Amino acid sequence: MNNARARGAFLTWAAIWPLITGLLLVGDPLLAALPLPLRTLVLTAILVPLMSFVVMPRLTRWANTRLGN
Repeated sequence: MNNARARGAFLTWAAIWPLITGLLLVGDPLLAALPLPLRTLVLTAILVPLMSFVVMPRLTRWANTRLGN
């Protein structure tokens, strides 16, 4: 595995873990009555756009300036 791929995997994990934790913390009491597949649908409908359009572009830009290409 090359360094760029490993760094990308680590950055993705570093972004997803706190987002999922926060969404579960906030969303669990609100979504507890829903069946698991529906809860998963709601959480991923929030998580994927956040990751794609907000978090990863900023995190990637930050990593490139701090760590270089």
